[in-house]
Amino acid sequence: MTHRNPHGSGAKGPDELRRQIEQTRSQLGDTVAQLVDRVDVKGRARARAADLRDKAGAMTVQLRAGAAQAGHEVQDRAAKAGHLVQDRAARAGHTAQERMTKAGHLVQERAGHSRHALRDRAAHAGHTAEHDLRVPRPVRSAVSAAMRHPRPALVIGAAGAAVVGAALIWRRMDRCQ
Repeated sequence: MTHRNPHGSGAKGPDELRRQIEQTRSQLGDTVAQLVDRVDVKGRARARAADLRDKAGAMTVQLRAGAAQAGHEVQDRAAKAGHLVQDRAARAGHTAQERMTKAGHLVQERAGHSRHALRDRAAHAGHTAEHDLRVPRPVRSAVSAAMRHPRPALVIGAAGAAVVGAALIWRRMDRCQ
């Protein structure tokens, strides 16, 4: 069996032949190493697993960073919404307070007008009673004192009304028995 030299020329001497043999051995070693790598399923699986672990680690870091950023964005939006609600509530509170203050002033004003009108009517009734009727002097002085200081007169009047009311109730109870 004859082997042909791929280069088309034969060895020119023993040294050249040794060099070609060494070169062929080296090429065969590389080829065998490549074939062993292809056949080494465990090694390739380990390399692939290490590669996938690296990719998964990188994706985990990336996902964590994205989640942290999303968390910060949600937190910022919630804080803005909270401030907006707080501002609106404060404005509504101020508006309600202003309306209540206006209503209070209106009630005070109307009560003042009513008080003055009532006082004027009482004064007019007192003057009418004083001038048109023949009222004895002690009653006139009592009426003028009541007009100057209406609160004690109202208290005394209320107490008198309570006594009269109690007497009427007591009288009815006696009749029912």
